Amino acid sequence: MEPLLHAAPHFDLFNQLWLTLFLVIPMVLIARTVVAGSCYSPILIIVIFGLALGHVLVATGAAQPGLPGFTLLSLLSGTTVVVLAAAFFAGGQQLRRLFGALQVPPDDSMQPCTEETLLGTNRTQLMFVLRAVFLLLGIEAARRVFMGADSGPLVAYYPLIAYIGVLLAFILIDHKATLRNKREYLGRGLAEIGVLALLLLLAGLLAQTLRPLIALPTIFFAMLLACGLGALAWRWQFGPTLRALLFAGIPVVLAANFVIGGSRIADAFAIEGMDAVLAYGFFGQMLWMFGGIALLMWFGRTNQVRNLAPGMAGALSHAGLTGACTAGDLGPMAAQRAPIMINVPFIGHIFVFSILAISMEQGQLLWGAALAVLLGGVLLTVLALRTLGRAAGAEAQEVKGLMQFSLGWQLTAMFGGLLLLALFALPLEHAALAKAASLSHFGLFAATQDGMFGAEAAGLIALIFSMPFLVHPFVFFMFGRAMANGGAMPRWPVYALAGTGLIGVLLALASF
Repeated sequence: MEPLLHAAPHFDLFNQLWLTLFLVIPMVLIARTVVAGSCYSPILIIVIFGLALGHVLVATGAAQPGLPGFTLLSLLSGTTVVVLAAAFFAGGQQLRRLFGALQVPPDDSMQPCTEETLLGTNRTQLMFVLRAVFLLLGIEAARRVFMGADSGPLVAYYPLIAYIGVLLAFILIDHKATLRNKREYLGRGLAEIGVLALLLLLAGLLAQTLRPLIALPTIFFAMLLACGLGALAWRWQFGPTLRALLFAGIPVVLAANFVIGGSRIADAFAIEGMDAVLAYGFFGQMLWMFGGIALLMWFGRTNQVRNLAPGMAGALSHAGLTGACTAGDLGPMAAQRAPIMINVPFIGHIFVFSILAISMEQGQLLWGAALAVLLGGVLLTVLALRTLGRAAGAEAQEVKGLMQFSLGWQLTAMFGGLLLLALFALPLEHAALAKAASLSHFGLFAATQDGMFGAEAAGLIALIFSMPFLVHPFVFFMFGRAMANGGAMPRWPVYALAGTGLIGVLLALASF
């Protein structure tokens, strides 16, 4: 009987793996099927299905709030930093090529198979989705092994999870895709896995080492290392690892987080003051997203998705819009520009994370520093709108203006919102939850998930971050309409949504 007793946890682990795959992968694929043939992004459907599934699991008694029994799903939801590291690497490459006026030959190392396996998803894309799940689990588990994780129900199984994840990710290559050199392509994939794991390990060690001086999150160092490495390796052609993570990484991570967030819907509304935080996140999403688009359209004189989508993805470090851009849902130009725009505002994260880390140590927001950064953001936003207004369709000028706007509006939205919340005496940890939600800000989400604002905020962030995604029917509907209209965004609906967001934010602030 003794061997059977010892075998049970292993069977439980594999049950968890099948359960995670069953919950996440169909959600991503069904979302792609629902929007197949339209101009809308599957992220919208993932939001709705994820929140509904999490709520149903708890309402039917199949799970507890927070899904504590779904340990592998929880691990997958915490892999945000892995996806962002891949995006930062791609952005670092694009920035180096842009500023250095460097040309690279077209990447012909892999031509995807266009045969549809499911409606809206071809064979190669299906493999990317499957591969992304195993890559995220494998790389995150490996990172925790090397970091010496010593707590949690999965701690004894991290080496096994890392082995299974990397092994299955290695073999999940679409055999009907056209590969220029199979061994080289597979080798690139293995090299990318190793480099990502090493990069995240170094980022974690730096965060731990500097924590006594300043409590900067792991994502901050991952950003700097990945962007710098991308700038150095600007000639690198993507292997299967980066291709899968850039295509499906964000949808997979969001799907896992939305299921967990949905399970805490009833729970969160019982917490005192959380209604106002949720309201600010919801209406703040409207204000900062459509307010930014309105500025670009009115003063920047551009209503084209090629500018609005990557510009707002960068300006808000916006998780959903970033995923839609990098997956190619909003056109090839937006997909090409998005890695640049999501990297540029992370220069501003030097201020964001530094000021927030010091503020947490002191127990309140540093007003002087926040005001100074806000002023810089406003000035940079004005400069960006002036640059875009004079671009007249010239690509170099558009990219320059969008880079300025991405940084300027990011600082304006972040510190403008934090100062407003501090003015209404909201505790800093609740203000961080509200701001992460009101911008769908992936970096602040990852930092909160990492424990930067305490255990309570880390436990609530999946739900607080999820709820404003209910605004995304408006976001993706508007971008879908624009794509159907030749890339031109309708003006008056944008102004109306921005106005609604402003009114809602003022009402939410009044309720604090």
